[in-house]
Formats: sequence, structure tokens, C-alpha cells
Amino acid sequence: MSSDRQRKAAKIREVMREEGDAVRESAGHHNEMRKDAVARLDDYEDLRDRARAIKEDAIERLPELVDELTDSVEANGGHVYLAEDAADANDYITSVCADADTVVKSKSMTSEEVDVNDALHADGLDVWETDLGELILQVADDSPSHLIGPAMHFTTTEIADLFNDVFDPDEPLETPEELTAFARDLLSEKFAEADVGMTGANFLCADSGSMALVTSEGNARKTVQATDTHIALAGVEKIVPSIEELYPFVELLAKSGTGQDLTSYVTMLSPPVDSPSQGVDGPMTAASADDRDFHLVLLDNGRMDMRDDDHLKETLYCIRCSACSNACANFQHVGGHAFGGETYSGGIGTGWEAGVHGLDSAGEFSDFCTGCSRCTTACPVEIDIPWINEVVRDRVNHQGREEGFDFLVDGLSPDAEPGRLDVEKRLFGNVGLLADAGSATAPLSNLVASFGPARDLMERVTGIDARRDLPEWQRETLQDWFARRGGSTVDEAAASRSAVLYPDVYTDHVQVERGKAAVRVLEALDVHVTIPDLPESGRAPLSQGMIDTADDRASAVYGGLAEHLDAGRDVVVIEPSDLAMFREDYEHFLPDASFERLSENAYEVFEYVYGRLDEGATLDALRAGHERLAYHAHCQQRTLDLAPYTESVLERLGYDLLTTDVECCGMAGSFGYKSEYYELSMDVGEDVREQLSTTDAADRRVVASGTSCLEQLSDLLRKPTRHPIEVVDPRR
Repeated sequence: MSSDRQRKAAKIREVMREEGDAVRESAGHHNEMRKDAVARLDDYEDLRDRARAIKEDAIERLPELVDELTDSVEANGGHVYLAEDAADANDYITSVCADADTVVKSKSMTSEEVDVNDALHADGLDVWETDLGELILQVADDSPSHLIGPAMHFTTTEIADLFNDVFDPDEPLETPEELTAFARDLLSEKFAEADVGMTGANFLCADSGSMALVTSEGNARKTVQATDTHIALAGVEKIVPSIEELYPFVELLAKSGTGQDLTSYVTMLSPPVDSPSQGVDGPMTAASADDRDFHLVLLDNGRMDMRDDDHLKETLYCIRCSACSNACANFQHVGGHAFGGETYSGGIGTGWEAGVHGLDSAGEFSDFCTGCSRCTTACPVEIDIPWINEVVRDRVNHQGREEGFDFLVDGLSPDAEPGRLDVEKRLFGNVGLLADAGSATAPLSNLVASFGPARDLMERVTGIDARRDLPEWQRETLQDWFARRGGSTVDEAAASRSAVLYPDVYTDHVQVERGKAAVRVLEALDVHVTIPDLPESGRAPLSQGMIDTADDRASAVYGGLAEHLDAGRDVVVIEPSDLAMFREDYEHFLPDASFERLSENAYEVFEYVYGRLDEGATLDALRAGHERLAYHAHCQQRTLDLAPYTESVLERLGYDLLTTDVECCGMAGSFGYKSEYYELSMDVGEDVREQLSTTDAADRRVVASGTSCLEQLSDLLRKPTRHPIEVVDPRR
């Protein structure tokens, strides 16, 4: 293993050991709460569409809205400063605080982005975080591990030990109630001492200068109320045209972030505003807005460049709810201290880091995104987060390359990538060629691949972990078998339907039996089957950030399928990740008409079987049984809502089915093969292993739809696994 991979593996191991349990409990809990909360919304998808449209419009008109907001705030009596970068923002903020001694702050990731606390401390100011999570981090001299739960990685015991050690209270603190009461008393003193209050802003209304602050503790409101000078630091992307546009965001933000119907405090201000205050011993007095000072610091720091970037632009739609992090299996197991950069974390963190801190920070953790796309369905503004991660990987791949030497690999490399591409990425990105060689030389290729010294060398050179079993290449591919049997046994002219069975790499070269079963099942349902010679879908290079190569493969696959689509044939896909390419990712590569044509005519194999049964095909054509099955659906099968088709067909055939509710097995294509991620992959997989090891599940035959799921489950359970299409094969 290279030193860089060893470093990354060691960091992941440390974070899993020290923070994994706490992060997993909180992030997993919020994810389950989110699902329940959005399920209660009848108009959830409509709200997402509206939120997306508002953000698209606001970012498109951003320069105009900045001017309008500036006019509105100044008309209200406030000041607006457009900061070019972090240093510019900090210079302005410290100048506003020139006569102050103490600053109280509410939680703001934007303030973390510019390290404003360091700047204020350097200027001699006493700064106190008033959000409990941020206060814990301040006391611990730590950094946020989550966008809205910054201290998520701490347990109650760890917080108690920290507070007892630092503050030495009269009675040791133990419970959450005791810790919260202690923090409240401490911060009450700081609020009373403070000269300046600093907040972020969830949303800024251009037409009125109003701001929305959404918190769970009310500390932002108190930060504004308790001080005569209010500084709000916010990214320019927080601007919306008017208060009329806030409704979908207020509805979606809390539900997506914590699963609450409404956050405890939603504060609307048009600062500077009157502020009633309660003296310690005196009556309540009203501080006039005329006596109060308000400064809005609008931060660019790369955002305007992101706005002009066709791929990073979507990042600016983010409302910082962290639903993408909570929905992500890898994030749930390591949190933002591994799956994060200088400031931002989780799937959307890659786009933010690339835009505001640069590719080095973003590239360090973008590989944690496995492209499963569950974050895309969780995102309340429909951001294509996997695509942003793939784009960043692509840019990292090309970063710093010496183009003058690329001619040396032109025509020699099997892809469209630069010569300095990492060996590991090039290997996994060209798995189709590897499969061709593996099958052509099998069984010798399998013997070599299982030889200990060869595996050790492979790990050092390619990064494939020696502890992971490798796929066993089959000498006779699915296409070879299909040609040897003389093609389809169902005459096309007489068939009810005609379909192309897409020969994905693993079905063609490794899981050949599931391909044969799929052919026989389709033919039993009176479908004429064709298996053309088609290249890998592009999923493999896309997962490595090899976008030019994925683009080439997409064009080649569509070119090979076009004649079949012209002939009215359906496209049936066994591997869910390849179907996801056809239905979603090809939108980035193909002309609109071509993409729509393929996506509308491509089906997952059980979706197609279900459809044929719905059209009147006889169920008796398939193998029925009462066998006890344990079924695990692939990530992208869940995202595309395809798992119910498999479940329905198996249950109609009489099988006793148990379906796992674990969303990810941890393998995620090549991710689990990589030495730096192997232990994380197995840790994520532990959830499904436990579920399939219960008394009710342990004696069941394990079936799964994705190749990576089958391989991971075989490793975890040490028992054979199958694709469910093999179970219903009439000739089994």
C-alpha cells in the first residue's frame, strides 16, 4: 500500500474508532426522522420543485439581487459590505468590532469558512459561541464534523468530561440536562457582557432586507437582541428575491435536516430593529433601532466563480440542511472529520470545498462519495450531488498534469484520460478491458489472482486490498454461450416482445449464470432476446472521475443500441448501476432526444418481468417455490424505486421473502476493493451482516441484485449468494 493510502486508511480507522459510533447514532437517527417527516408531506415533491426553481432563478439573477438587497438594507438604516474573500471579510468585521471587548456568535458555517474567530482573537477580542454544539467545539478546540450538528462526534460522557475538566464546576456534570443548564448559565453571563452579536443568515430577502434565522436553541435571536451591534455574515447565495419565496424552504429545511416538522425558532428580522431588553435588576427597556448598528457582510470567496461554472453552480442551491450527509452510509460511519474538508463535509461538501478552498481540499475526500445517489433523492433542492463529486474527481485527475507529455500516452492508453492518471483509477476505470483479458486467459488469470505474493504485489501497485476476494473470470462469457446456443429460442416475428439484454461487464464475464437465467426467464415469458456486443456502460470510469472516458463509452453504448431501439426492441438491464447510467447519468453525455429515448425504453430485469406478467404472460412459466429467501436490494435499485418489482414477483411465485432494510452493503463497486477504504467498506457492511445473521434470516438463501452486493455479502456471510433471477429460472 502506498504511503498516501496508508495515511488515509489510518485516519479512517482512527475516526471510526473514536467518533464512528456517536456520528452513526445521530446521523442515522436524523435520516430516519427525515424519511418519516417528508412522508407526512403530501406535496413534498412539489415543494422540492418549487425550492429548486427559486434557487435557479436567484442564482441566475444574483448580481441584480445583490444590488437590490444592498439598497433595501441601507434604506432600513443598515450597512452592506461585499467581501471578496475571507481576509477581506475578516478585515471588515474586525474594523466594526474595533471598540468592542466581547463578541457573542450564533452558529454559522460561513464564519467557520473564513475563520473569523481566529481573526477576532488575534485582534484581542473575547469571542463566545452560543450554539451548544459550537460551544463544545470551542472548549475542546475542535472543528465541526457535521453541517448542522457540529459536535455530533461527541458522546454525552465525553462532553461531561470536557466540561468538568475545563470549568471545574462545584458538582460534576453528567446528564444532558445538567450540561445544558450549565452552558445556559455560562452563556447568559457572556450575553450580558457582549458588545457585538454575530450571526449567519439562512435566507436574505432582496426586496425588504429581511433575514431568516433558523435555529433549534433561539441563541441567534438572543445574539441579536442582547447587543447593540449586529453583524450578519452570509454567502451571497443566501439571497432570495422576496419573503414570498421563503415558504418552501421553511417547510423543507427542518424536515430534511433533523426530521422535525418545524425548527424550534424561525426568526424574521429586518435589521436594525428595536430591541426590548431586560436589565438584571431593572425593568424592561426598549432600545430603539436608531441606537443600534447593523452590518451585513456578503461573502463571495469563490461563489461568483462557482455561479459561472456549469457543474459547481448547483452547489449554490444548497440550503445546508445536511440531508445528504445523514443519508450517506459512509458519512454515517466516519462523519465529517474524514468525509470532509477544511470547512464543509458530506457529499455536498465536495462542491463547497472545491469552490471556496480549492481542489486540494475537495479531492482529499471526494472519493468517499460512491455515487449511489441516495443523497440526490434526499436533497430538498434536487442537487445532483454524485455528479458534482465526479466532476471534482475529474478535475483532480487533470490537476497539475503536464500536457506536453500526454502525447506519450495518446494511442497507448485505453481511455481518454491524461498520462499521469493514478494507476488505481485507470485500472478500475477500464474494468471492461480487464474482464476481456481475465476471461480470455481463465482459469490461469484466476490462479494468478489468488496467489498470495501476486496479491501483495497487486496491492502495492494498484491499491486493490489483498484481503478482498477477487471476481472469478469465466472462460465462456455470456455472449459466447448465447452464440453457441444459436441465439434466442423465441422467434422474433412470433414473440410478444423483443428485447436486448445488455451484457454488462460482470454478467458477461463473472456472473454468467445470472445472464443465462435472465435469457431463459425472458424467453419463458415469450420475449425474443438479443445480446449484442456492447462496451461497458461508462459506470466504471465515471466512478473514478474519468468523465471523458465515460462520455466516450456512453456514446458507444448508445450507438450500439440505436439500431435495436429503431427496431422497437426494449433494453433489459441486470446490473442496477448500469440501468442508473441509462436512466440518469447519460443525461450528462447524450443529446436530449437520445437520452430520453434510451431512458424510457430501458428496464431493470425484474421490472421487465413484472411488466410482462402485467401484460398477461403466465406466471407458471417461471419457477415457483416455497424456499425461504433473504433479499438485499442494490443502492441504485432503491433510489430508482425498483426493489418492489423483485419483491412482488418472488412473493407471487410463493417464495418466503425477507427483505433487508439496510440501504447500503458497503461495497459500492470498486470502493470496497481499495485498500484505503476496505475497513470502512466492511464496517458499513456490518449492518446488513447482522440483519442477515438473525434467527429468522440465517438459514435463508441470500439473493441480491447488484454485483458488488453479491460479492460483499459473500465475504461478510461466508456463504454463496445469487441474483434473484436465478431463483425463478424455469430450468434451475
